[in-house]
Amino acid sequence: MGGRRIFLLGASGTIGQATASALTARGHEVVALVRSAPGLHPEAAAVRQRLRAMPGLILREGNPLSGESLRRDGLRGERFDAWVSCLASRTGAPADAWAVDHAAHVQALQACREAGVEQVVLLSALCVQKPRLAFQQAKLAFESALIESGLNHSIVRPTAFFKSLSGQVQRLRQGRPFLLFGDGSLTACKPIADEDLGAYLAQCIDDAALHRRVLPIGGPGPALTPREQGLMLFEALARKPHFKQVPVAMMDAIVAALALAGTVWPKAAAKAELARIGRYYATESMLVWDPVLGRYSAEDTPEFGQRTLAEHYRALARGEVADQRGDHAVF
Repeated sequence: MGGRRIFLLGASGTIGQATASALTARGHEVVALVRSAPGLHPEAAAVRQRLRAMPGLILREGNPLSGESLRRDGLRGERFDAWVSCLASRTGAPADAWAVDHAAHVQALQACREAGVEQVVLLSALCVQKPRLAFQQAKLAFESALIESGLNHSIVRPTAFFKSLSGQVQRLRQGRPFLLFGDGSLTACKPIADEDLGAYLAQCIDDAALHRRVLPIGGPGPALTPREQGLMLFEALARKPHFKQVPVAMMDAIVAALALAGTVWPKAAAKAELARIGRYYATESMLVWDPVLGRYSAEDTPEFGQRTLAEHYRALARGEVADQRGDHAVF
C-alpha cells in the first residue's frame, strides 16, 4: 500500500515525535496539530523546529482539545485516511484525564470520521488492564468508544517508557541512594524505547495482523525489577550500588493523609490522586495480567524493538540524551 494521509495528535511529546518520524519514513504524509503556544520555552520551541523540518510532515497549530479547532486549524476540510493519537493527559489527575484521555478523543474521533478517516491507531497504556485510577478509567472509556465506532483500529498498550524509569539519575550522581519501594522486587516491566514504540505505532497502519486488536507491547529482553534497573544505572554511572528501601505502608499513609486533607483543601485532593498513581506504579507490574492465574506474566508480554534500557542508561550517563520526564517526574 502506498503512502497515506495521516492526522496526528500528540506530536510534540517524545513518543509523538518518534511516531511522526516513523510514519514519514514509511512514506506517509502526516499532518500534525500541536497546541498554539506563544513564547514557548526554548526546549519546546526546538521540538517545533524539528517537527517543521521533518520531510513529509505538515505542522499546524491550534487547540487539540477543541473540536472547533480540530476542524478549523487541523483538518481544514481535507480528507484523511487515518488518525494516530499519541495525545495523553500530562498529570493523570482526574479533571485532566477526563478532559484529554476521554473528552478530547471523543470529539477528535467525530471530527476525523467527518474527514473520511477509516482507521485509528491509539496510544493507550498497559496499566488500564487493572483500572483503579481516574486516567485509566478515562482511557478505557475512550477505548470502548473507539471499538464501538466500527472503525478499523489498533489500540496499543505499551509497558513502561525509558523516561519514566530514569528519574533517579541525578540522585545517584549526587551520591544519594537509589530508592526502592519494598525490597525492589515487587514489580517488573519490559520497558520500551520511544523510537521502538513509534515504529510499532507506524507499523499498525500497514500491518493487517495488527488491525482491530488491543495490543500490549514491551521492549526487548527479560522483564526487569526496580532493583535490577538500579543496578544497571549504578553500572552506567560507574558507582557502587547503594539502595534505600521505602515501605509501601508509608505511601499508604501519605495517600490517606492527603485524601483526608482533600475534603477541605482541593489542592490536597489533587496531590492525593498523584500519590495514588505513584503507589500504583510502585506495586503493580507493567506486564500482561493473566486473569486465570491471577498474576502478571512476562512470558505473555510481547516484545518489540532493538534498544534496551541498559543502552539508554549508558547514553544518559554519557550525556547523549536528556531526562525528559516533565510532568511525569516522580523523584
